[in-house]
Amino acid sequence: MRAPTKFEADLAHMKKNSTVIRGDLGHSPKVTALDTAGKLPKATVQDCVDLAKWQALDTKTGKPIPLPTSQPLRYGATASAEKWPDGWMITDYTPGGARTC
Repeated sequence: MRAPTKFEADLAHMKKNSTVIRGDLGHSPKVTALDTAGKLPKATVQDCVDLAKWQALDTKTGKPIPLPTSQPLRYGATASAEKWPDGWMITDYTPGGARTC
């Protein structure tokens, strides 16, 4: 499944469960691999996702929904990207929810 489809599925799940997200999602991306030899240049990006200023809300009540206690507020993630004619496209995204950063 390509990365945008994963996000679309997550958004559909949130809508079904009357959930929205408010606040800022922090990132600290770093390119860790770059291959420009092929027809489409490719990159691997390591990121540190920061949920400290992010909050899930129940749209019916407006009340906050706490994150699972097992969810760290900062965790590592890996993205694969390709440079398409219109710019860079994330083709795969793997959050490492258990891997803190």
